[in-house]
Amino acid sequence: MFVSSLKSTGTTYTTTVALLLVAFLFIPAVWAVSRPSGYLSLSVAIGCCLLCTGLAWVSWNRFSRLTIPSIEQPAGEGRH
Repeated sequence: MFVSSLKSTGTTYTTTVALLLVAFLFIPAVWAVSRPSGYLSLSVAIGCCLLCTGLAWVSWNRFSRLTIPSIEQPAGEGRH
């Protein structure tokens, strides 16, 4: 059963989702609204999108390796 004293891990992906929203919604919207001129602004926008996507991937990898401790079998108890 679930142990109520253990901390929930349900909000660990908030950073990942926020970075992906910035990468795929906010940065392109700002780039489109700011009336870009030339390849420099396009390169900066693409670079920022790639940076945010990379950080989201790192965040996802870090938190996807976590387990939910309340479901995990306590140490020292073997399967019967």
